[in-house]
Amino acid sequence: ALAAFWVSGGHALVRQAPFLSSAQASALSISGVTSRVDATGPNAALFVDGEAVNDGAKPTELPPLEIRVTGNDGQTTRYTLGTSGRSLASGERFGFASRLDVPRNGVKTVSVTFAE
Repeated sequence: ALAAFWVSGGHALVRQAPFLSSAQASALSISGVTSRVDATGPNAALFVDGEAVNDGAKPTELPPLEIRVTGNDGQTTRYTLGTSGRSLASGERFGFASRLDVPRNGVKTVSVTFAE
């Protein structure tokens, strides 16, 4: 399932389906993802927040998260957010937040997926 919506600042935020085994794919999801550019300081920063959720019936190991930032020029930068192999219990949520560099020409899209 691919969902996109526009957020403040004129860039799209995209949540992509994870590429995991069928057991993990049915249990883990990413939700509540937001992004914003803060240009109030000397260096603009991109803030990305959201949560990973275990919707399955059993504890599941949480893989690292991959944040992809595409600039207005089409260049994509990938960031990996480690989770230390944390195990999520059934129904447990793992909140994440990241502060990233803003591409020189602005942000076109931001996506968060489970790293392969």
